[in-house]
Amino acid sequence: MAPIRILHVHSTFSLGGKEARAVRLMNAWGDAAAHVVLSAVPGAMSARDAIAPGIAAEFPRNHPPLTGQPSPLRYRALAAYMRGFDLVLTYNWGAMDAVMARRLFGGAPLIHHEDGFNQDEAVRQKQARILFRRAALPAARALVVPSERLEAIAREIWRQPARRVHRIANGIPVDRFAQTQDPYAIPGFTARAERIVIGTAAGLRPVKNLPRLVRAFAACGPDTDLVIVGDGPEKVAIQREALELQVLRRLTLPGFLPDPARWIGLFDIFALSSESEQFPISVIEAMAAGLPIVSPNVGDVATMVSADNKPFITAPGDERALGEALRHLADNPALRGAIGAANRARARATFDEGGMIEAYRRLYWSAVDRAPAAGR
Repeated sequence: MAPIRILHVHSTFSLGGKEARAVRLMNAWGDAAAHVVLSAVPGAMSARDAIAPGIAAEFPRNHPPLTGQPSPLRYRALAAYMRGFDLVLTYNWGAMDAVMARRLFGGAPLIHHEDGFNQDEAVRQKQARILFRRAALPAARALVVPSERLEAIAREIWRQPARRVHRIANGIPVDRFAQTQDPYAIPGFTARAERIVIGTAAGLRPVKNLPRLVRAFAACGPDTDLVIVGDGPEKVAIQREALELQVLRRLTLPGFLPDPARWIGLFDIFALSSESEQFPISVIEAMAAGLPIVSPNVGDVATMVSADNKPFITAPGDERALGEALRHLADNPALRGAIGAANRARARATFDEGGMIEAYRRLYWSAVDRAPAAGR
């Protein structure tokens, strides 16, 4: 049987949580699917490096614009482009114009994915976007969300019928994260037994509020180091904050690193400082590596971690509590170990990727009226 042709319309294809999941699914389908990937942010394509060799994937530039002023002419061109595919997958607000094009002018079956909000909607959604989603989303065969909070938003605020909203929790290959770590896996950083490593993995974007993490880290003792893995426009702001607080020497910013299973276990504590999250894959990865989690109570984080870890999920915006949680764990190695073991057990029992892959497989292939593809 010929592979199904899938068009992926991303808000950005720089490697983050949703991109990592999309790539993992592409790799899982093997030769049962061929992919074309578009990004609403030109040039934001770093996730392509994680696609396995042999996967049929193209990254064209000669496609209708994905953003701009709404107009029937642009939407008609988008709809015509999408008709060349068996299935269209759209991701987040940055791809919503493609959903509206499908609503107005028809085309291939479309499934939309929502994984969370940027800084401009971290606290409150914009009314214009709410109304636009309500108008566009009936074009989608299904709306996929990873978190309970987004499922409630989809039903109650975007007014999508329950039968079309699918909550599929993110998953990872849990056992890979128990591997022995290479102490030199993070460029520019060497793990040392006598030092405590606080780490995170995130796009360096305002919604992640990483200067807040720098300030919380500064409250810890001088035998701690901070590693922030990721790329993005906030790098200078992070460095400036560290310089002002005189902790720049203890900060490492290695940029984007593939394959977190190789390096996330070098951390002693995994920390988030975000204004908004939903169901962060990085938290599952850290749990699978046996780490305690310190994070504001955003998205589903508090329900993801083990019961032992819940006291270290702090009130949103409470920077002092975030710093105290980091300092308490940094000072208590036995507590870190106990919480990390509980998190690893919960990750293995709840968040292995097998169930996630099978749920997406059934949903995607049913949209094109084919039997689900065999996994690799």
